[in-house]
Amino acid sequence: MLLFAKTSAGVSTDINARNREARDGARRSSRFPCVCFAVCVLISVRCVQAADDIAMTAARIQAIGIELQKLDTPARASGLAYPARAVLPRDKEQLVSAAVAGMVDQILVEDHAEVVRGQPLIRINSPEFGDLQLKLLEATNQARLAAGTLAREKGLFAEGIIPKRRVIEAESAASTARATEQHARAALRLAGADDATIARIAAGQVQDRLEIRASRAATVLAIDVKPGQRITEADPLLRLAELGTLWLDVDIPAAQADAWDPDGEIAVVGRDVRARPLSVSAQVSGAQMATLRASVTRGAGLLRPGEFLQAQVPLKASGAAWTLPNAAVIHQDDRTVVFVRTGAGFEARAVAVIAESAGGASVAGPLAAGDAIAVKGTIALKAAWLGESGAEDE
Repeated sequence: MLLFAKTSAGVSTDINARNREARDGARRSSRFPCVCFAVCVLISVRCVQAADDIAMTAARIQAIGIELQKLDTPARASGLAYPARAVLPRDKEQLVSAAVAGMVDQILVEDHAEVVRGQPLIRINSPEFGDLQLKLLEATNQARLAAGTLAREKGLFAEGIIPKRRVIEAESAASTARATEQHARAALRLAGADDATIARIAAGQVQDRLEIRASRAATVLAIDVKPGQRITEADPLLRLAELGTLWLDVDIPAAQADAWDPDGEIAVVGRDVRARPLSVSAQVSGAQMATLRASVTRGAGLLRPGEFLQAQVPLKASGAAWTLPNAAVIHQDDRTVVFVRTGAGFEARAVAVIAESAGGASVAGPLAAGDAIAVKGTIALKAAWLGESGAEDE
């Protein structure tokens, strides 16, 4: 009995010892994954940081077809070239239309001709024009008769022969006659007759044709009728324009609608043309573009209304900027980088995009003159960059 009790106590002691060893081992094992995870995080962080340096041999670069562009000198952040169109201010364009019905008798100018104020443009045969002349003659004669009657009545009243009422009636009749004459003159002016023609008609020199003259110096943009063509009231005849003043309507991204510099100067690419920004449209188009209007201050004679151009818009941003093709600027998550050539390959260098369009991007960042930037084959460089950093494909 004593031997059995001793043996049982020894077994119990061994079991307890083994249980303690198992618990200690479990605690050590539970701490081991945490340590491993921390080590892996540190290793991955170092890998991500090191991935900005992409090792690549010259032979590999040539095989991939990577092309480089060397940076010259930084320029002021002046934005990029955006699509633009030359337009005429509304007060510089004139549509000459028919105010009376008739037939085009003769066209006295040619397309694109320069005309001066008072120069004849077109002659029209119109019965309505004859009626208007007749009304002016009648109104002029009536006004002349009323003026004579008023003068006589005033003389008789001064001699005490007639009462004051007769003078008042004569003044009223004269006033009505003058108003009727002015109305007849205005009708002829609206029909296209100039003041000299109206004066001749009022003097009794009736015109057989209506001759429409230029109201100001301008250029003939288009002629919409032909000789012998019958026209009705309000039909367009010619279009004139003063080409000395032009506007530029520049389409800029809506996101940069307020980024243009009001004190800057817009330059037209390939032309010695400059323009001053005026205002930007309150609405954007379906393509998310806003219209920036500018007044041409130099070189308006080099442009034609309706011509499509490329205009470089000055931005508010100050400092140096570099203009690169869109393919050179890589966007990945919240980072924007360009690949700069190094002795061992390339470096993914972070930059900030100041402006971008279909033609390229203007960027700022830790770049210097002489840096060689990858502008072609960047897809392969991006794949290598993401592969080294352990990132998954997009």
